[in-house]
Amino acid sequence: MTKIRKAILPVAGFGTRFLPATKAQPKEMLPVLNKPAVQYVVECVVESGIEEIIFVTGRGKRAIEDHFDISYELEDALAEKNKLDMLAELKKIRALAKFSYVRQPLQLGDGHAILQAAHLIGNEPVAVIFGDTVYDSKTPIVKQLVDTYEKYGDPVIGLTEVAREEVHKFGVYDGVKLDDSTIEIKNLVEKPKNDEAPALTVTPGAYIITPEVFQVLSGIEHGNSGEIRLIDAFEIMMKKGRPLYGKILEGTWLDTGDPFNLLRVSIYLGLKHPEIKDRLKEYLKGLKLK
Repeated sequence: MTKIRKAILPVAGFGTRFLPATKAQPKEMLPVLNKPAVQYVVECVVESGIEEIIFVTGRGKRAIEDHFDISYELEDALAEKNKLDMLAELKKIRALAKFSYVRQPLQLGDGHAILQAAHLIGNEPVAVIFGDTVYDSKTPIVKQLVDTYEKYGDPVIGLTEVAREEVHKFGVYDGVKLDDSTIEIKNLVEKPKNDEAPALTVTPGAYIITPEVFQVLSGIEHGNSGEIRLIDAFEIMMKKGRPLYGKILEGTWLDTGDPFNLLRVSIYLGLKHPEIKDRLKEYLKGLKLK
């Protein structure tokens, strides 16, 4: 079985839920404590044993590329001021992986974004994780997906459970349980009404996809939504009898996809941060809103 060596991170979205903050700044670069959200995702990918990361970007996303590149002036300034700890942290960021960047010229769906990286993947399976999919887990979620793929050899969709009032925001996946955390997917619905959802298991935006998925995506002119969506490719494969697996991800999903959740994640991680947690606890205890 081919080892998974690469990951695609689609980061081309406009981030409209964060306007006006995202008018000139990628939403993936909004800070969670002292790191941009996308750095947590990259670290998860690297900790899972993946060596190459391909960002699918769009206009206005140059800050992501700059973040994972060398900054000569800043590094020189830190060296001159003897801020060696900070300098070491910056050097670690650019050494995390081998980075590549491709553009999605028009936003025609997540499947269309993934297709922009197909020529860099070749005939290999690849991890796909969206740039705001942050998790707190003992085992990195991409490693959990890789382990499941290595067991079954077919596409794997990362899953988590949400409250019924939230289910309309997501693609919903249902199926036959194979063990405590794995299902063979038999039913999928993109953004159903809350009361019509067949299950509460949704994807937070993390997958292992195979060359067959790229082949199916390349044959879709437009899906049910008018865009080329990854869920459309999965539906076509399922109708052809091709197996798809779902992995219930161990850990806490730290959704950074809207302002409230970004704030919630910052508080969550702040309460675990050794230098911040005590002051933050005291602040929250004493907080009195007028």
